[in-house]
Amino acid sequence: MPRSWRPAKNRKREHAASTDGLRAEGLLDPLDKLLAAGFAVVPAAAPREGSCSCDRLGCPTPAAHPLSRAWQVEASADPETVARWRSRHPGANWVTPTGKTHSVLDVPDQPGADALRRILVAGTAPGPVAEVDGRYLFFIAPRTNPDTDDVDEDEWWSSSLDCRPETLQEHPGLRWHDRGSYVFVPPSVSMSGRTARWVYWPADGTPLPDAVVVLEVLADVLTEFSPGLRPI
Repeated sequence: MPRSWRPAKNRKREHAASTDGLRAEGLLDPLDKLLAAGFAVVPAAAPREGSCSCDRLGCPTPAAHPLSRAWQVEASADPETVARWRSRHPGANWVTPTGKTHSVLDVPDQPGADALRRILVAGTAPGPVAEVDGRYLFFIAPRTNPDTDDVDEDEWWSSSLDCRPETLQEHPGLRWHDRGSYVFVPPSVSMSGRTARWVYWPADGTPLPDAVVVLEVLADVLTEFSPGLRPI
């Protein structure tokens, strides 16, 4: 589990996130904040002169894919490794694989902003929340044991909201990025020209929230915004 998300000895620190956590960028570079928390990343394609930086003719997902097909195993939180990638791929976007140390619930930005306010008012301590190309990404605890590489299939439970990069269009409302998926992280830039940013960063020591707690709030908000965005 990323070191910044181990449960703090003083449980009051969970509630400190509602007051101390609203530090959108702080002193660290947006990507360095994620690395300091122990989350792995890998470089991804970025917009370049109206097309994808991967130089693939007719790229089917311009500026929306990792540079390497081995992104799941190559991802790293090691600062020296990331520094080499930055030197080798200046201007690259960045993604973080989901399903091991963290998962992500992903919703349209307006319902996402409303959901974040409700979570904070309720006194719940959210994990990091990013705005990426018109979507709000809520970082949550994964559904598998984060302290081992071995996944017990008997303990794995699937969801109709599970989303992978190739199924994004099938989930216009609520998406659940877990095993086999990834999300873009700040300061990535989309083909639309939007720069990803952190809209919420929790206090140090705050554990990632339980997925179901955040999911319930997101589902309620989406239902109020539009029945068409309601989870199946």
